[in-house]
Amino acid sequence: MQRPRDLVPPEGFAEFVAARSDALLRSAWLLTGDAGRAEDLLQTVLADVWRRWATIKSAGHPEAYLRRALFTTYVSWWRRWRSEIPSQPPDEPSRGDMAGESADRDAVRRALARLSRQQRAIVVLRYVEDLTVQRTAEVLGCSHNTVKVQAFRALRILRTDPNLELFAAWRSRSDA
Repeated sequence: MQRPRDLVPPEGFAEFVAARSDALLRSAWLLTGDAGRAEDLLQTVLADVWRRWATIKSAGHPEAYLRRALFTTYVSWWRRWRSEIPSQPPDEPSRGDMAGESADRDAVRRALARLSRQQRAIVVLRYVEDLTVQRTAEVLGCSHNTVKVQAFRALRILRTDPNLELFAAWRSRSDA
């Protein structure tokens, strides 16, 4: 049985997804704080991009387009998720200190959960994705002053977060 023509991946789409989906899923998880929601977010964005892949690819910088779609979709979904109860992300298998890595992820997830949706998006774009203030403002569709103010407020919250203070104290003891 042959698949309908519109279900065949556009040229280069499958290769792009195979190469970049791990990094995009990491960003989605940092935004949502939940593995299931991160997968839903990325899947929704990829489904939207699928239809316009040829245009997006020909315009250049498809990853930049996809990342912007990821962050703007996340910001627009917050109302839908407000009433849901978040779950813990599953532990990923690793070779090192699994308990410590799990505690690290949990501390970061809890700390990011204290931020507003916009602050969380700004923190992820600026400090995880390493974008400039101007590029972050472009991705989120806001002014660069908004990025600076919200980043300042988010960092102030994160500096006083008890989960991260415990994490830093634990880290300093284990490094000694």
